[in-house]
Amino acid sequence: MQIDTRNDALLIAGGSLVTGDGRSFFESASIRIRDGLIVEVTGGRQEPAEGESLLLSDGMLMMPGLINGHAHGTILGPSMPSGSAPLMPETVRWQRNRHLLSGTTSLINVCGLALEDERDGVLGPHAIDIRMSSALTPQSLRAADAIDGRGLSSRHRLARLEEIVGCGQCRVLGEAGGGQTLGGGAQDYHFIPDAIEAKTGQRIEAAMARRLKEQVLGRKLDGGSSADDEGLETLLKEAGLEAHLTTDALRQLLETCVLAPVRDALAGLAEIAAASATFGLPAIFHHALPTAAKLGELARRHPKARMIAAHANHPSFRVEEAVQAARDLKFLGVKIDVSTLDMIQTRFRNGPENFDSLIAAGLVDTISTDYAGGDWDPIASALHRIIARKMMDLPAAVALATGNPAGIFPELFGDRGLIMPQKRADILVCEKHNLSKVRHVFVAGRQVVKDGQLYDEG
Repeated sequence: MQIDTRNDALLIAGGSLVTGDGRSFFESASIRIRDGLIVEVTGGRQEPAEGESLLLSDGMLMMPGLINGHAHGTILGPSMPSGSAPLMPETVRWQRNRHLLSGTTSLINVCGLALEDERDGVLGPHAIDIRMSSALTPQSLRAADAIDGRGLSSRHRLARLEEIVGCGQCRVLGEAGGGQTLGGGAQDYHFIPDAIEAKTGQRIEAAMARRLKEQVLGRKLDGGSSADDEGLETLLKEAGLEAHLTTDALRQLLETCVLAPVRDALAGLAEIAAASATFGLPAIFHHALPTAAKLGELARRHPKARMIAAHANHPSFRVEEAVQAARDLKFLGVKIDVSTLDMIQTRFRNGPENFDSLIAAGLVDTISTDYAGGDWDPIASALHRIIARKMMDLPAAVALATGNPAGIFPELFGDRGLIMPQKRADILVCEKHNLSKVRHVFVAGRQVVKDGQLYDEG
């Protein structure tokens, strides 16, 4: 049946329902929507009232629209915690549409150094409710300038977090630190290959950049790895760089590229933790092996801070390290996020071992995508993996991307994330046997994806 999305009265009826609370499942249910809000949720397939449009969802699954609490690449301001140049508008549009088509209806872009008026620019607003975090603190800006900073203007350098929060433009802090400023994945796929190419004319793959980085600087960026000349010479030969770089030149290049922003970035973590405690706002932190101990220290120092440890499945961790670090932080009240990165379907640079282990250990509060150089896999694919491998039941898995982030970020998403009366009608309809097969998406009761395609109601 054709849906008249201009009608503010809608009934979605007959499909199975997961409410997002982590417990509730109905084999057959109906959802009534008026003026963008859910007004009634009942069991079974109900009949439409007079003037009410109908979408039959028999054989499908209805659930809240997904809430992605950690993404990049969806705004036009300075990109990443490195304050890099803005992405091209067509790239931002593509990233936004990818999220929407995979069931995301609300999203936090956590680059952190952009200003509110830079979110949409020439693109205009999007169907996804895109919110912006802020990490505009002095040390975070210094860290960005130390590695890149080409997207930062005097406006950004003069902006202060206190003023942005005070005028209500920001209700979430972070991302504190990042793969660019704390030796993470962005160094592997971007900054290290760029630096080596600029010096030698040869470009290496991300996996090799990571191996070189860890051999020289250690996995914690503390020099803990044995960077003997013989081992480095072997890696240089394997990378095809032996004719272009000496071991000493490689050491100097990596120390300059990776370590230059680290001290300022770590100080920026402390600034954001203190701000979270002061303002009572949630704060998102870059969590990886080099920062795990620092986050624990900050959680103990600022018990009132509302800390979220992003991408706790970061590839810098070994499996047992990821689980222990998450367990330690969770004990201190820190919320644990895992990101799909490129490890669910794409497997370009990363694998799912840390992700699976954290889910199986029951330590995860939320699932996000992060960015992974633009190669992120959809949240719905991660949910399907969890359910198919029987790591969690369907209601508990869905809550990781709906009710849970709504509860962690109530300042942003307290009106959604659950299928219940008076909540905003952000609704995802997908195949029951595979949540990654998205059929329909509604945002505030308006259909924005229909039969797997962007829907322009004309």
